Amino acid sequence: MAKFAAKVTTTAGSTTLPICALIGGTGSILRITEIGVFNTATTAVALQMFRVSGATAGTPGASATSRLLNGGDANTAVGVLKNTYSVAPTTITDLGIAFMLGAAAGSGVILPFPEDELTIPAVANAGVGLLVDSGTGQACTVYMKWKE
Repeated sequence: MAKFAAKVTTTAGSTTLPICALIGGTGSILRITEIGVFNTATTAVALQMFRVSGATAGTPGASATSRLLNGGDANTAVGVLKNTYSVAPTTITDLGIAFMLGAAAGSGVILPFPEDELTIPAVANAGVGLLVDSGTGQACTVYMKWKE
């Protein structure tokens, strides 16, 4: 199973516009193993994780480059980490995971996920991402690691 990582520095997003999302495709189930999120500003920000159904993808920002972590594999990533959305996906489901980043640049969290705990089905436009939970958004540096 190939292992990949990608990172983005987002813009502020909002409570309706995701700051980023890992989007899959029909080629493979994605198994997220770790997500790291770090504040780039000196204002606290509350974030939540959500799931995007395969319905309507919305309009995400630029795609990050997916990096192969285990060099012995020659696979090309199905998953793509997308930057801040300008049009939200139509179907967003709260995953019940939320956290606050402190009011300091570099304040952050690393969320590890055991094997198969957080997956993205092999469906076009399905994904998992981050959304401002409440208040004002902030630019964040986000990385995601996954297997496919």
